[in-house]
Amino acid sequence: MSRDIHVVIEQLRGQVADISFVALAAARQLALGTEGDVVALLLGHEADHLAAGLAADRVWYVGDPGLAQFTPEPYVAVLTELYGENDRPRAVLFGDTSIGAEVAGGLSGRLDLPLVSRCRRVEASDGVVGFTSEICGGKILVEGELPEPTALVTMVPGGYRPEEGRSSEPPEVMQVPAPVLEPGRISLRSYHEPAPGDVDISSEPILIGVGRGIEREENLKLVEDLALAIGGAVCASRPVVDQGWLPTTRLVGKSGRRVKPKAYLALGISGAPEHVEGMTDSELVIAVNTDPMAPIFGVAQYGAETDVVDLLSLMLSRVGPGSGSSD
Repeated sequence: MSRDIHVVIEQLRGQVADISFVALAAARQLALGTEGDVVALLLGHEADHLAAGLAADRVWYVGDPGLAQFTPEPYVAVLTELYGENDRPRAVLFGDTSIGAEVAGGLSGRLDLPLVSRCRRVEASDGVVGFTSEICGGKILVEGELPEPTALVTMVPGGYRPEEGRSSEPPEVMQVPAPVLEPGRISLRSYHEPAPGDVDISSEPILIGVGRGIEREENLKLVEDLALAIGGAVCASRPVVDQGWLPTTRLVGKSGRRVKPKAYLALGISGAPEHVEGMTDSELVIAVNTDPMAPIFGVAQYGAETDVVDLLSLMLSRVGPGSGSSD
């Protein structure tokens, strides 16, 4: 058994997914304990240039026209052959996404390898390789040992920052020939983009998130005025979207968008795991809630136990249009 840690890179339309950088950061932490190397597995067609930013000791690149667009069967076929002919690593990490889960599940079935899903942290100490995984929608964290000799792992965001998995030093790239890839039962016909016309909250540097603590739809005008004054955008937790106060394009959370702004102001948001999963990569979180026991305070760097509407009025008097402030 190898002590190396492998990461299967998720790339789509010429871009590496942030979750793959999270997995690379986790792999580096794990490899420190196993005293192995981090090896990134990059599959695609004319995509070897994507290896340049990966924080790995080596990259195995498998290039083939059949891998130009993601479909699960070719990915599973390539990985099955790779791990059938080479020493298997201590762990293979994937992103816990629709792509990662499908490939990891298929590979687990093909090679009869154990699969541990929704991991937040992985680490090795004194010869024991452990994991922390989320269950029950993130309400419960479970700790355990990764099965030996090789385990598959899907990683969720939150335990590591994507920046920890990036590198300015290009890794060594090894070209690996692809097996003969038969046409799969699934093929990609086309991409359908969401309708234009709304803000892309995943790329906004400042976000103001609102929850049920905003009380009434009319109070959203205060939030929008504040967003305009500070150069931010408005987003929401599930209760606000379910009531139709904001469109689904503004939903942050497990069933919405994952965001990573420089600053996230959470107004009247309780901090349910489904919402926190979508904003946990924010650099700075400021929470406002009347409930001192609200879970959102557990992920915020700063917080205020006060009424959201009262605070909004005060803030607008200082920074809003016509406030007369020169700050």
